[in-house]
Amino acid sequence: MTQKKTASAGASRPAAPGDHVYLIDGSGYIFRAYHALPPLTRPSDGLPVGAVHGFCAMLWKLLRETGELAPPTHMAVIFDYSAKTFRSDLFDGYKANRPEAPEDLIPQFPLVRDAVRAFNVACIEKEGYEADDLIATYAMEAREAGADVTIVSSDKDLMQMVQPGIIMYDTMKNKVIGEEGVIEKFGVPPDKVIEVQALIGDTSDNVPGVPGIGVKTAALLIGEYGDLDTLLARAPRSSSRSAART
Repeated sequence: MTQKKTASAGASRPAAPGDHVYLIDGSGYIFRAYHALPPLTRPSDGLPVGAVHGFCAMLWKLLRETGELAPPTHMAVIFDYSAKTFRSDLFDGYKANRPEAPEDLIPQFPLVRDAVRAFNVACIEKEGYEADDLIATYAMEAREAGADVTIVSSDKDLMQMVQPGIIMYDTMKNKVIGEEGVIEKFGVPPDKVIEVQALIGDTSDNVPGVPGIGVKTAALLIGEYGDLDTLLARAPRSSSRSAART
């Protein structure tokens, strides 16, 4: 696999205790920018640049806000490499319900990456992986090194990463998401989010769940049984008891 990475200018060093690492969901930024602003083209050749303009405005706003939140020692914008990932090999239907990217957005992808480099911020992507995968990996590595981490995203899939030393920040709502925010969303703490998601599935990714089970029911089941494996192991006995009563 190949990895594309452009580091910030100057000598780089690994994260260490006392550092604060910002990991920005660049793919989420791009689509938010694209849908939030009207079409915009470059006068010289008519090239679409609306998403680039919006992305730069969002990144510049974040760079200003980090001084009020917690100044970063390390920062990276992380992108999806392509639509196909290792999950596509595991499940043919993964994200099969998603349409192709809009034609006027496709030529803006490389321009956005150029813009990140122009901001002197690291630009990272890896073939076969989604931005979420890289964000989660870097977050854990930084936390294990003793640094604090802020994940800049509103993606619910990343909420399972929240823990002491790792928070999320939704720039659109100016909201910091900690453990309480995760419980409010899923009804369980971050380390149980994956259990709830396994039960409910994810319609946005075309991942099926258990029919008839939503977030509230899933949270109650995981709260009662502790984890999905225990729930599944006891399911036959629960079904037998229900059948006996009828």
